[in-house]
Parts: sequence; structure tokens; C-alpha cells
Amino acid sequence: MKKWLTGMALLCSITAFAQEPCDILIRNGRIVDGTGNSWYYGDVAVKNGKIIAVGKLNGYTAAKTIDVQKMIVAPGFIDVHGHVEKGIFENPTADNYIYDGVTTIITGNCGSSAADLQRFFTRVDSLRPGINIASLVGHNTVRMAVMHRDNRAPTPAEQLQMDSLVAKAMHDGAVGFSTGLIYIPGTFSKTDEVVALAKSAAQYNGVYTSHIRNEENTVTDAVNEAINIGKQANMPVEISHFKVSSKANWGRAPEILNLVKQARSEGWDVTIDQYPYTASSTNLGVRLPDWALAGGQDSINARLHNPALRAQIKKEMLEQLHSYKYKNFSYCVVANYPADTSYNGKSITEINKLMGRKGNAKNEAETIMDMVEKGGAQMVYHGMNEEDVRYIMQYPFCMVGADAGVPVPGKGMPHPRAYGTNARILGRYVREAHLVPLEEAIRRMTSLAAQKFQLKNRGLLRAGMAADIVIFNDQTIIDNATFNAPHQYSTGMQYVLVNGQLELENGRHTGTRSGTPLYGPAYDR
Repeated sequence: MKKWLTGMALLCSITAFAQEPCDILIRNGRIVDGTGNSWYYGDVAVKNGKIIAVGKLNGYTAAKTIDVQKMIVAPGFIDVHGHVEKGIFENPTADNYIYDGVTTIITGNCGSSAADLQRFFTRVDSLRPGINIASLVGHNTVRMAVMHRDNRAPTPAEQLQMDSLVAKAMHDGAVGFSTGLIYIPGTFSKTDEVVALAKSAAQYNGVYTSHIRNEENTVTDAVNEAINIGKQANMPVEISHFKVSSKANWGRAPEILNLVKQARSEGWDVTIDQYPYTASSTNLGVRLPDWALAGGQDSINARLHNPALRAQIKKEMLEQLHSYKYKNFSYCVVANYPADTSYNGKSITEINKLMGRKGNAKNEAETIMDMVEKGGAQMVYHGMNEEDVRYIMQYPFCMVGADAGVPVPGKGMPHPRAYGTNARILGRYVREAHLVPLEEAIRRMTSLAAQKFQLKNRGLLRAGMAADIVIFNDQTIIDNATFNAPHQYSTGMQYVLVNGQLELENGRHTGTRSGTPLYGPAYDR
């Protein structure tokens, strides 16, 4: 018996000192695990691209140990609203996202996606970008393939053809179906067309995301349309970059958010996302009436060259401007105008003066039409109210989406959201304004997004999950990009792991690219 006890004691001693090997061991962090629970001190062990343990890990050894000295350790952020179809192949390290803590992005938003998702995912897989990429299938992309830019309803045969394209995209790995109902050709569609296409995605457990039909004077109708499409298709709804725009609508955030709350109280899975700025960004063409944009550039130019049609376009532009309670187009600032890049960063009012025209709204409308005739521009629209932004941000089912791509550093004057969205929330709204608790903000950036888009092994610091991890100083993290100087990375993010590989170390990009395609629930492997 004595020998047996001695043997057991020796075995226990050996077991106590047995060490578990791992690739990376993160020690002494304040763990914010993505659930919304309070932080706690602990360690994280990573092996073969996965998290293998979280907690007090005294029995682990690692090829690389990082003592983070009480910095925040959290799941990698998931940006639910991106447009990286082009930029990721030009700048595959995606530095703007990595410095902002983003390890996964949902692209294909606002109705615009890769036309062939199977090919897109194959290219992403071969590229091995710096971030993980999931995609929606875009309504405008599908409609363009079948109906081009026609301003009409689809024939029954065309509707079936579009339905089949959506179904194919879901099999190719799409996580859902997106619309951009202010853009050509989606703006020409009626609700029943969208419902039919949404049903094609719903049968494969997809999400319906929408850049709604209007974010200004008829925003309530547009929010209700998005919710009703989800109801009719029986699928989850995500309303993109949730906002109220134009001076005429400032203060209406509670009104439109109540529509979402009401839908949720009735049992419908409706959520929203937001970027933390009072300016939006889209093309210059949206300033013209929809009918003027039908067909291609030649068709648009033909209308602009027709004196009667040009006068009608101008009339409707000014009516819209006045309904928004603006005196002129000074709130419209050029981000990138390929025809003349010297206009980048200037407002329409300033450009109008550079053209030698008198400073009034009528002449500024002429300036806009001239610019559209030359191919248009990407714009920044200063049309929102800070109080509305803050009100929406406090909603617990509001995720984070920069609504950005992968910019070329130094090119144009893009919206600063492309560089600083998450850091801005964590620095200015969490730390400085105390608007949202740290743990809650991180939940919205991680597990809430993963749950919505069915990214089953992302969004939490938990054994078995993919090792997408960010480590940052919550006392210094901040956005540096501004509207006047947008090409500046966020600071405060010290380490970023994507699938277990260090892409950011000691605040500097390593050049490593370890991202991968992420596929939807119907993916045919």
C-alpha cells in the first residue's frame, strides 16, 4: 500500500509538471472574450491556427511567448460591411483593416458582389490575403447580368434566371443576399422582385442585408420595406449603415430605431450596423434622379445633352436639395474624381467657383451634371447629426461596418472610415465618451457579427475557435484618419493574429498574409 501511494504521488508530481506545447502563448492579458462578460486576467494558447486553451495556463510552453502586460486580448474584429472585391487583389495585406483590428470582413454589400463567387473565392484562396473574407451575393450584380441597366420589371423568365443565379451563388459560398436600392439597376426593382430573390437565398439559410431605398425623407418607408422583405422571405435581416441623413431628418434616429425594436419584439431577427461618423460616402450620380441614370454612360450623357431633359434633371436635383433643407451642395465633397484629381478633397461649392460660375445652387447642379458626364466621382457627404450617430450606437444589436474597401495609400481623399472605424469607437466613444462599455463594444465587433453571418468558428476566445486575436492598449487606441488627411492608420493595436499567424507585432505589420475564404452554410465543398 505504501509503495502504491508513493507511486501515485510520483505520478501526480510528473503530471503536475507536464507541459503542453503550443505555437504562441499570450500571457498576462485582460481577456475580453467576445461574449459581453467582464474582462478577467488570463492567458491564451494557440496551436495550428486554433485556440487550444484560455485561462490561467501555467502548464504550457510555446515557441513564442508574448507577455502583453495587462493589455486587452479579444477576438479579431469582424467588419460586417465591406467592399473589397477589387482592392484586396491590389493590396492583399489589407493594412488599413489590420491596424484597425479587423481580421474578417463580409464583402458583397449594397447589392454589389463578385459576379462569379466560385472564381472569386478561388482567387482569394490562392492570394492568401491578410484578412478572412466572406461574401454576400449582390442584387445589382445579378440584375445587371440578366437585365443590364434597364428601368423595368423583369419578365417571368428573367426572374427565374436571377433566382437561379442567387441559388448558385449560395452554393458557391455566399452568406446571404444584399441589395443596394439607391443604386442602378437595383433602384428600378419593385419589392416583389427583391422578395423572390431573397427567398432564393433564404432556402439556403442566407441573411438579407440592405442598403435601403432611402435614408433621408422617406427613411421609415425604406426601413419597413427591408423588414417586410425579411418577413416575406422568412429570413434574418441586416440593415446596412443605419442612419438618418440630411438636415431635414436630424433627430429621427429614435423613430427609425423603434421600427427595428418593434420587429424584434415580434420575433423577427432584424439587426443593424453602423460606422461612427457624421458623413457617408457613395458616388456623385446619386444626386441625379434615378430615371436619368438608366442605361450606360452613353445614355446618361445623351440625356444631359438634351436641353429639355437636362432642365428636368436640374429641377429635380434642386427640389431634392431643398427638401433636405440645404441651401447649396457644399455638404458634398469629392473623394476621387478621375477626370481631374485636383478636385479631390474639394466641395461642389468650391469646384463650382473654380469653374468660374457664380455661387448658387443652380450653378452647382450644373457643375454636378458636368462631372457626371465625365464619368462621375466618389464622394463624401456630410449629412448626418452626431446625436443621431450616438443614439444608434447605443443599440445592443448594432454591429460595426466601415463600408470601405482596401484603399491605395495616398490615392484620393477617401472617407476616413476605411482606416479608423473600430479604433474610433474604442477610443472616442468607449474610452472618452463612455457611451458603450468596452466589453459590449467588443461583443458587437465579434460574436454578434459571427452569430449573424453564421461564422461558426469565429468571434469568441474559446478553445477550438480559429485563432483570430487582437491585443491592444485600451488607454491609447485611437483613429488618426481625418477627412482632410484620411490616409493614416489607427494606433494602439499592438498584436493581430489571423488564423494563428502574427500579422501585427509590436504595433508593426509583419507582412504575413494568413487570411482565408469563409463560406456560407450552403457551400458545396
